[in-house]
Amino acid sequence: MGQTEYLLVIILFNVFLVAFIVAVISFVVQYKNKKKESVNQLQQQHVLHQKELLATQIEIQTQTMQHIGREIHDNVGQKLTLASLYTQQLVFENEALPINDKITGIGELINDALSELRHLSKSLTDDHIDTNDISILLKEEFAKIKVLKKYKLNLTVNFESVLLNYQTKSLLLRIVQEFIQNSIKHASCKTISTSLVKNDNQLTLTLSDDGKGFNTEKLISKGIGLINIKKRIALIGGSYHMLSKEGNGTKLTIEISI
Repeated sequence: MGQTEYLLVIILFNVFLVAFIVAVISFVVQYKNKKKESVNQLQQQHVLHQKELLATQIEIQTQTMQHIGREIHDNVGQKLTLASLYTQQLVFENEALPINDKITGIGELINDALSELRHLSKSLTDDHIDTNDISILLKEEFAKIKVLKKYKLNLTVNFESVLLNYQTKSLLLRIVQEFIQNSIKHASCKTISTSLVKNDNQLTLTLSDDGKGFNTEKLISKGIGLINIKKRIALIGGSYHMLSKEGNGTKLTIEISI
């Protein structure tokens, strides 16, 4: 074999070696990309499944509450109304005053029960969350806490209305409720503040208190208190940032696309 042929063999060998190495690297890169894509697809499917499951649960709960409300109105309410009419009729037919007083008292109790049942029936059958803007729902929630007269409450909303679906409004409201409850129960705070800001296609919800604060990593890693908030934020496709230090209160910022 001549020197030229020898050099040609070496060159061909190196070319095949380089081609083999490139093919292996390409295969490894493609494999990793496909694996990453597969993991992303599984994560997206999981999130989608969770959203569908939540939507189904909300629908079932709504239907159940509406059924209970109709039963209260149509069945229990009608029977109590009939009982109230019977007692009123007895008052007119009976001339014994002591008995009349007792019958009148029974009638008043029945009427009170009817009033409470009508209120309950309306609250169950009326789709309050779906028909009201998130700003109104938050104002109503803060009004409930103000009745306690124990906390200073600050609520800021920079818009009159924003178009959100039932699920998003419901989850945002639950997040606010849970944050407030955690602040009241665990933070020993005096002030609770909430701001809801609309900026183009983004909605930013900020919740804060001036309580004793906590170690966020320690608390979240144990799944205590804030795990439900974290899950709800994920279900509406939002991002969040939690800031808290012992003695310096807690601040939660949530951003979602609208």
